[in-house]
Amino acid sequence: MRFFLRRTAFYAFTAWAAITINFFLPRMMKGDPVSAYLQKNQGRISPEAIDSLRTLFGLDSNKSLLEQYIDYWQLLFSGDLGRSFSKGLAPVTDVIGSAIPWTVGLVGIATVISFVVGTSIGAFIGWRRGSRADGIVPVATFFSTVPYFWMGLIAIAIFSTTLGWFPASHAYDKGTQPSFTLEFAGQVIQHGFLPALTLVIGSLGGWILGMRNMMITVLDEDYVTVAQAKGLRPSRVLVNYAARNASLPQLSSFAMSLGFIVGGTLVMELVFSYPGAGKLLLDATTAKDYPLMQGLFLVITLTVLVANILADVAYAILDPRTRQMEA
Repeated sequence: MRFFLRRTAFYAFTAWAAITINFFLPRMMKGDPVSAYLQKNQGRISPEAIDSLRTLFGLDSNKSLLEQYIDYWQLLFSGDLGRSFSKGLAPVTDVIGSAIPWTVGLVGIATVISFVVGTSIGAFIGWRRGSRADGIVPVATFFSTVPYFWMGLIAIAIFSTTLGWFPASHAYDKGTQPSFTLEFAGQVIQHGFLPALTLVIGSLGGWILGMRNMMITVLDEDYVTVAQAKGLRPSRVLVNYAARNASLPQLSSFAMSLGFIVGGTLVMELVFSYPGAGKLLLDATTAKDYPLMQGLFLVITLTVLVANILADVAYAILDPRTRQMEA
């Protein structure tokens, strides 16, 4: 319980600091959302409307910075992240909510597949170290050094342009309305295959290499030697003794990967014209849409924190020594 309370206090403070920085950062930048909005609508907005816009964006000059900060927290607790002026003053929560499912659905599944496959292969290679299986490591490492955009372009050239097996862009066919039908699901899978394949192949090498190195270290531990001396089945020693402990450092990396799913796929989404959060962040930055940028930064930050909390919980469950050391 002490371990979980200490972790809860740490992450609560981290969340407060991140949200506070997210509040002050746009106000420290040159200009503000209202000024940027006025530049696009010169001569078409009355002074009264300008004052209303400043109130809407939480930049009321009649309020002090502390009052604006308190109002910002009240809006957060009510689920209001402001209005996106580059999307026709639509609520930021609606704009982000329309992009997040595409990113999480594609990149989340690809990241989980890459982690599971890479960790399993790395555990097997580490267990059979010195065998021909070691030849997989340099091949996987080579693909991990290739930039995502270059690998994506190669995949488009081969599987889309030359062979015509998969579409080269977008999340579904043009002119199709999103719906919960098998036809639409098939389009989403077909359009998402190449981006997912690019992400899996590009990140597989890191998981394989990291797990292999940890397996080699763990196999020299005394508890593995004792388990083998007891005559336990090799598969049981591999899974319950070696791989279980070797995978602990992988969990932290996996948590970071999950946390950066929201904003770390910008290049992939640009190459495949995929309507995800990464492309939305670029569009918001280009348009100087501060409320949308602020909302995306907040979502990314909270996602990273939640992923790390889950990793800490899993780490504590798998390794009781962590709880004892913290206590």
